[in-house]
Formats: sequence, C-alpha cells, structure tokens
Amino acid sequence: MGYISCLAAACALIAAPAALALPSLVHNPANAMLARGIDPMQYDDATHCTGKDTPGALALQSWLEGNASGVSWGIYRCEMWGKHSASLHAEGRAIDWHPSSSAAAHALIALLLSPDRAGNPVALARRMGIQGLIYDCHAWWGSPDGQLGDYSYCYDKHGKRKHNLDPTQAHMNHVHIELNKRGAAKKTTFWDRSLTYPVAEPVAPPATQPEPPSQPGWPPANTLAPCSTPPCANG
Repeated sequence: MGYISCLAAACALIAAPAALALPSLVHNPANAMLARGIDPMQYDDATHCTGKDTPGALALQSWLEGNASGVSWGIYRCEMWGKHSASLHAEGRAIDWHPSSSAAAHALIALLLSPDRAGNPVALARRMGIQGLIYDCHAWWGSPDGQLGDYSYCYDKHGKRKHNLDPTQAHMNHVHIELNKRGAAKKTTFWDRSLTYPVAEPVAPPATQPEPPSQPGWPPANTLAPCSTPPCANG
C-alpha cells in the first residue's frame, strides 16, 4: 500500500495538473498598464554565480505556474563559461519552463513578444523585465521587432541545421526565459505598481503608405541575424 501511495505521489509530480488558461493577445496583461508608460529594453550579461534565485525569477515562475500550461524545470544553477562570463541561471535570472505542448510554448512566446494595444513592441516582456527567450532552435535577444532568429547551437557556420541535436541543449523540450537585472529585482512596471515612465504620444499613421524603393535588396533582410556569440549561448 505504501509503495502504491509513493508511486501515486511520484506520478503527481511528473504529470502536474494543467494550469489556468494563458491570457489571449486581446487580453494581454500589458494593456492594463498603458497609463504608466513602458519599461525600456535592457540586456544584462551574467558574470558570476550568486547561489540563489532572484525575487523576479521566483515571481515569474509563480506567474507561469498560474497562467501557462507546463511545469518549471528550475531557476538557479552555477554555470560559468569563463572568468567573467556565466549563464543567466548562475545569477538566478533564468527559468527553464517545460510547456505541456509545442502549441503552449508558441502561445506563451507570442504573448510575451506581441505589442500592446498602444503599439508598444514586445510589451509584456519589457514590463516583466524579460530580455531573452530560447525555444526549439530559435532565440530572441531583446530586438524590438519581437522576431526570433536562429539559435547558434543548432546551426553550422553556413546556417544549416545540424543533425542529432541534444533536445535540451537545443531547447526543444523547454523555453529558456531570461530576466534583466531590473526584472530580477522586481523593479519593472509589471511587478512594481508604483513604477511609472513617461507616456509617449501615439504616432498617427501616414495618410498614404510610401512606395518601397525599387533598388535591389528590398525588402531588407531580417535584422535579427543568426547568433554565434554570447548572449546567444545563454542556455
């Protein structure tokens, strides 16, 4: 009987119950904060091991557990790459989130990187202090267009996807979510209701759209090129 009880408890840990439904893009939580301005984009490298999770990472993990479908695979681990270079996990500023499905992962990423109702790009990520995402061989490192580029681990120097990739190193089985230092300290508009920034006046769209240039090379290529150097290695 004791064995069955222990087995049931183990299964409960492995098969965690589904979380609440993720907010839709229309109901993006960032839309409720428009009157308080929006946080600037910021990327902070990690340099050393701190020995603990940050308050912002714990708060984000709690939010994910209450809103996203999946389970946390943890925050802190001491992982140094050089004398003054480390994984964001080493400073307790990264979460590995294991989604219940690929669709759940893509829905979470879309919510974080979508603009808000006022057109502010990557609105929820900025408000939470999220500076980087990696999932399924693609990564985002704070670009305002909210587009994911190739994750360098998965591709050779010619941009061709490698074979026999480790699913964890390639982030095929989890979403790696990084926080900047303000997000880690809960000093962003999502975590601190007393924090405000100047509210920019909305920009009216032009009456007519300009004709695209006729020279070769239009439209321009994606500005987020495949990464080959840190922070792209921040897995």
